[in-house]
Amino acid sequence: MNLPNKLSILRICLVPLFVTAYFLPFYWGSFVAVCLFVIAACTDFLDGYIARKNGLVTDLGKLLDPIADKVLVCAALFCVVATNPLQYFSQIAIPYEFAFEFGRIFLAVGATLILARELIVSAVRQIAASKGVVVQANVYGKVKTVVQDVALPLLVVLNAQELLKTKSVFFDIVWVLGTVVFAVSVILTIVSGTIYLIQNKKVFTD
Repeated sequence: MNLPNKLSILRICLVPLFVTAYFLPFYWGSFVAVCLFVIAACTDFLDGYIARKNGLVTDLGKLLDPIADKVLVCAALFCVVATNPLQYFSQIAIPYEFAFEFGRIFLAVGATLILARELIVSAVRQIAASKGVVVQANVYGKVKTVVQDVALPLLVVLNAQELLKTKSVFFDIVWVLGTVVFAVSVILTIVSGTIYLIQNKKVFTD
């Protein structure tokens, strides 16, 4: 097994550790979860770079890499939807009831759109593969991935606020950044998915 494939497996193995750290009843668990997520996200870019540069692209790698990506993103989405970290925004600026309902709906709808896009793209790739057609990822999808990898750690670190039982400017700033960047990632998800389907409409127009 080559190095890129080992990195993909490492990414998958980091996911249970990430989830465990996220739900630890200690504030520092959220920060550990962020570190694990960032490490896993870095292996995503690293394995592809090494595989292309050194001619190590394999069928196993083509299978493992997207699976590892989706498992990591899905795990992070499930965590933030389950705990709704956006509800802990400063009550001075936004009433708790509004922040709670906004966070719950915003995260749930965003996660649904992201997961739907991934399932649709995977289905198109599977259909294309059955016809012997190679479907390439577009640049919009890559940008979407980068923005997602920024948004999710911001939302994850917000979970520490509830355990710290304190309000601070730091968490308020992270709340705003996490909300905005996650919204951008959802928009890019829709845009990249739509462009992907248009570019590859010949795959399913039959």
